[in-house]
Amino acid sequence: MRYDDRRVALGLYRTGLSRELLESALEIGVTAIDTAYSYDQFTSHRALNAIADDLLHRFEISTKVGYFPDGHDLSPVRLRQAIERSTEELDRTPDAVLLHNPEQSPNGLLPACALLSELCDKGWCGSWGIASWDPRPLNSISYEGPAPDVLMVRAGLAVPLLVHEAGEELFKMTAAADRWGMAPFGQDAAARLWSDIDPAKIVSTSGHVGRLEAAFAAAFELPHVSRIAVGTHRADHLAQLHAARCLATDSDTVARYSAALTAAGGATASGAAHAGEQPL
Repeated sequence: MRYDDRRVALGLYRTGLSRELLESALEIGVTAIDTAYSYDQFTSHRALNAIADDLLHRFEISTKVGYFPDGHDLSPVRLRQAIERSTEELDRTPDAVLLHNPEQSPNGLLPACALLSELCDKGWCGSWGIASWDPRPLNSISYEGPAPDVLMVRAGLAVPLLVHEAGEELFKMTAAADRWGMAPFGQDAAARLWSDIDPAKIVSTSGHVGRLEAAFAAAFELPHVSRIAVGTHRADHLAQLHAARCLATDSDTVARYSAALTAAGGATASGAAHAGEQPL
């Protein structure tokens, strides 16, 4: 993959959504939106349509289903209803529908994947897949379901080693066609980890590169992903990251740098378990 083929999606988890931000995203070249049925207390789809119904056709929209007001549920009936409602609220067919953190209900993974594959074939969405914050509970499943179009996992230097390895295993066992990333800065772009980064050891460039820009470029290699969702309410930050995606990185060098950070204890803080909905 060429570096300029890497894609950035505007993630709407805790993002202050505004029409101005969406207009700026299009001007920057960010043409993908990542949201979920449950975001903003189950109002994200309606809010998108209300403030930018005339812009949505210019975006590739991926959404996620699995959380409901009473908790996590992968039962086919409820998933079908959530996808149908998502389509109605967006007033368009989602480009991708992903199972939202199926590790919260691992026994429901296989029938849920079968349902999404079936609905995708019927035109309910353009593609389907799995989004997992912590894939470890899914590794014990003997997966014999359909191959998803995409697997979405955490990416970057802040991902705990065991979570990264579990994501690799899930990618192999599901035979997903593509892989996307999320949370490239963990849950805190101001964390001490980022102040310890040496950009010169990550990217190849003669110009000045900031620590977060270098970390973002590295996230495309940890693991290898074609797209990363980032949440921000500032167009200038989005523009910086969109430009940083093109920074030249070497997967082996990034892996060694990540291992050194892990050995020093840098990437352990983000490995704590989280209750309820995970920040995708």
